[in-house]
Amino acid sequence: MFKFRIERAPAPMWTKPLIPIVAILVTFLITSILIILAKANPLQAYYHFLITPLSSTFSALEVLVKATPLILTGIAVTFAFTSGYFNIGAEGQLAAGAIAATWVGITFGNLSPIIAIPLMIIGGFVAGMAWALIPAILKVKLKVDEVVTTLLMNSIIVYFISWLLNGPWRDPISNWPQSPDIGSSAIFFRLIPKSRLHIGFIIALIVVVIVYFLIKKTPLGLRMRASGASKTGAEFAGINVSKTIFIAALVSGGIAGLAGVSEVAGIHYHLIDSISNELGYTGIIVATLGGLHPIGVAISALFIGLIDTGSQTVSRMLGVPVYLGNVVQSALLLVTLGMLLFQNYRIKRL
Repeated sequence: MFKFRIERAPAPMWTKPLIPIVAILVTFLITSILIILAKANPLQAYYHFLITPLSSTFSALEVLVKATPLILTGIAVTFAFTSGYFNIGAEGQLAAGAIAATWVGITFGNLSPIIAIPLMIIGGFVAGMAWALIPAILKVKLKVDEVVTTLLMNSIIVYFISWLLNGPWRDPISNWPQSPDIGSSAIFFRLIPKSRLHIGFIIALIVVVIVYFLIKKTPLGLRMRASGASKTGAEFAGINVSKTIFIAALVSGGIAGLAGVSEVAGIHYHLIDSISNELGYTGIIVATLGGLHPIGVAISALFIGLIDTGSQTVSRMLGVPVYLGNVVQSALLLVTLGMLLFQNYRIKRL
């Protein structure tokens, strides 16, 4: 009779690429129970989740549209997590970037697009950094848990946006709680006519390449990876861990701010109360599923974008709740976190 024992030891390297694949399969098995309870066929549901969105040009491009902000928030989370700084504030930093982009778009929207669009991008990045500043200072100076502070900052900016939209920025024409539209020169160019795919997608891919280079090929990236692996070991090696984490936190906030710019300039053209729609929190799922690797994050964002697009088709075709896609995403995060534990264990035959 064969006997096995689970022992604490690094898992073989070849198992790491399998973790997201196995996590997806396990998630589908678990959520199949909910689909059956909703009196639908799981195989049909996952066909509409994964295949139907790719069956037409319009829906396939919608997958890229939905993936665009997820790439940016996923990369933002990845950049911070790499240094050991757990930024849960991408939601608020995205909102800060959206506020800045709206202000720039309204104020300078009559200028040439060559000027207005870069101003919006810079403004959104700086605003995201600014919103990440207080938690970063509290972390490096007072050792306050960044998970708590970044999470609380999300709530603060939600109420701030509500005040803006019900006060000074309330649309004077429609009287709806939304800001006036940004200028036409501040609107992102469409990559493909008659679609919603805009240059924000290209910006997101450029950010992926830049972050990959920063993390993997620069001294800053080496310091970040060392700090994330072991703060004590990094300090022993002469690395200023506090400075490294501070930089990572601010850059992470800036990248999340770009997601806000993308939503304002590429999709809505004004600020709305639900501008983020939990894209910052979904970025945590994207980063985790992508293994905190920039390329993996981009692929993961496309997959979540596929699920998000397909959830509407599943609801329409099978009559299940549209938020089933959110359930799949949440379950995927939990399963992926569970699977990551196996990286530190291996099964040994006795």
